[in-house]
This record gives sequence, structure tokens and C-alpha cells, in this order.
Amino acid sequence: MSYELLLFLHVIGACILLGTGAGIAFFMVISNRSQQPGLIAHTAGIVVLADTIFTATAVVAQPITGVLLARVVGWPVFEGWILAALGLYVLTGAFWLPVVWIQVRLRRLAAEAARQGQGLPAQYHHLYRIWFACGFPAFAAVLGIVWLMIARPDLPF
Repeated sequence: MSYELLLFLHVIGACILLGTGAGIAFFMVISNRSQQPGLIAHTAGIVVLADTIFTATAVVAQPITGVLLARVVGWPVFEGWILAALGLYVLTGAFWLPVVWIQVRLRRLAAEAARQGQGLPAQYHHLYRIWFACGFPAFAAVLGIVWLMIARPDLPF
């Protein structure tokens, strides 16, 4: 595979991770502010679908295209900035995996509340706070990865 194609795929994957993450957060936060269980359930359903189609695909593609790109360019995989990016990638995943499960739970809880014509239960609010808190370090880590890919600083590891 050519350098240009690998770079293109890797950059597109990064854009998908960053853009989908920001979009999902925006739509979940805005729908949550409505406190309307039906709207929240619908939005959470779309968010789970987007995470499944876009985010999960990019999550799998990024390390593959990254390793292939490093080989084509001749960068050692144990170079400091690459190791730092991989560490942040693992950190992002540690926050993203629970968030996906939480999104599914939020969708179910909101859908049940909508079916019963009730407000959102306490468990929904508890899980939403966890979901919200997990987003900050995950998003910051993705921003850090993008910076590392652009700057490629000389880090001693």
C-alpha cells in the first residue's frame, strides 16, 4: 500500500474518531438537557448506531494504518511519540468501552421511561454523570494523539 493511501486512511480515521466523538457528545448532551425520555431514547439509539458503524470501524483501522504507515516511512514503532500516542489510544479505549455500554443503558432507561410515561429514573441520571465525566479524558486523549501525529516531538522513552 502506498504512503499516500495509508496517510489518507489514517488521517480520515483520526477525523472520524474526533468528529464522531464530538458529535455524539453534543447530541447526547443536548437531548439530555430536554429531559424528554422519548427524545433521549431516540438520540441515544442514533448515537449507539454511530458508535457501532463509525467509531468502532475507526478504532480498528487506526492502529493497523498507523503501524503500516510507520513501516512505510521507516519510523520505529518504539519511537517516543508513537509510544505516547499508543498509550493515549489505550487510555481513550479504557474510557470509550464503558461509555458505549452506558449509552446502551441510557437508551434503554429512557425508552422504558417514555413507554411508561414517567420521568427519567435516578439510575439514568447516575449513569449520565459517569458518561459525561468519561468524555473529557477520552476526548483530551484523542486531541493529544492528533497533536502527536502532527508534531512528532522527540520524546525520550
